[in-house]
Amino acid sequence: MTQKTRVFSTAVLVAALGYFVDIYDLLMFSIVRVESLRSIGYTGRELEVGAYLNNIQMTGLMIGGIAWGMLGDRRGRLSVLFGSIALYSIANFLNAYANNFTQYAFCRFFAGLGLAGELGAGITLVSEVLPAQLRGYGTMIVATVGVTGAIVGGWVVQLSDWRTAFQVGGVLGFLLLILRIGVAESGIFEGIKHEAVSRGNFLNLILHKDKLRRFGFCILAGVPIWMTIGVLVAFAPEFAKNFGVAEPVSAAKAVMYCYLGFVFGDFLSGSYSQVIKSRNRALRIFVVLNFIVSLVYLFGMTGTSATVIYVMCVLLGTTGGYWAVVVTMASEQFGTNLRATATTAVPNFIRFALVPMNLGVLALKENFGLVTAALIVSTTVSLIALFSAFQLKETFGRDLNFTEK
Repeated sequence: MTQKTRVFSTAVLVAALGYFVDIYDLLMFSIVRVESLRSIGYTGRELEVGAYLNNIQMTGLMIGGIAWGMLGDRRGRLSVLFGSIALYSIANFLNAYANNFTQYAFCRFFAGLGLAGELGAGITLVSEVLPAQLRGYGTMIVATVGVTGAIVGGWVVQLSDWRTAFQVGGVLGFLLLILRIGVAESGIFEGIKHEAVSRGNFLNLILHKDKLRRFGFCILAGVPIWMTIGVLVAFAPEFAKNFGVAEPVSAAKAVMYCYLGFVFGDFLSGSYSQVIKSRNRALRIFVVLNFIVSLVYLFGMTGTSATVIYVMCVLLGTTGGYWAVVVTMASEQFGTNLRATATTAVPNFIRFALVPMNLGVLALKENFGLVTAALIVSTTVSLIALFSAFQLKETFGRDLNFTEK
């Protein structure tokens, strides 16, 4: 196998399809929230009950983001790929049969717990098995293929009911486990298995000043991505009313169009970082572009149409689609004995950042209105992300065969 064809190896394919199912399952609850809760007797309480269930899923993501990462550094990247995919596949399949809040909450917690592990393990494995000069292309493929899961999820819901949609997600995960059988463990990880070095120690990551600094800046650099999808796009119907848009705007369509933009964005940001041979410059450029498009969205949509709003959602997704660059940098920042821990925790901490951002927007909305509240939060997280990007060392082409003390 030549170096160029190695970017399409089984490891990359499994990681990409795993992230595809990950995104499908992660967003499925948001897509079917109203329909599913009404069908089990929560008509009129969809927002309140949905918020509880979403927080339960986020709790699972946070716990899993730490636990799976530690396991990945102690037992291997493949053990996490297998365990996380199996767990979220079972949880989402069972979710199709939930008939009350307790059953639904149980499934969302364990789905979140499982979903937390797949991306970090997949990116870590791909980063370690590919040559340094191809690493960015591999992670770009993982992210680009992965985010299409949201688009497919939207189509499945349009063609079926919510229970079938959850069943499809579970079956896709089970099929993926068959592909995982042909994937070999990272040689870099195998090389340190018998070394006298601490592996997967989360406290070592957060109690050491330099490691915590790298870890924190990786998280902060990616927060605007979830400001985009979790606030600007998720609240598109409410923003449209503030803009005076006469036609109704669908949140489900807005999210689907945003993820279509993420497909373009992850491809562009990942390939651009390879062309200019710099993760950091690509990261900074996309943070700035995303903020500019956010400003246009918040202040240039008055009196427009639903179609224009959807077009802006695509542009928001395109400029916010630097997920591939963020997770690749997180993987490249840390040694082999902490790489899975950091790479798995970073995206889940970024996702969890949506909670304080939502709370911030809701609190500021009372005095400043929705648009100004979103502007304040968006500006804050974008400036912090840009500052964080400048603090991170360039990692393009870095040899990953090293450990942390």
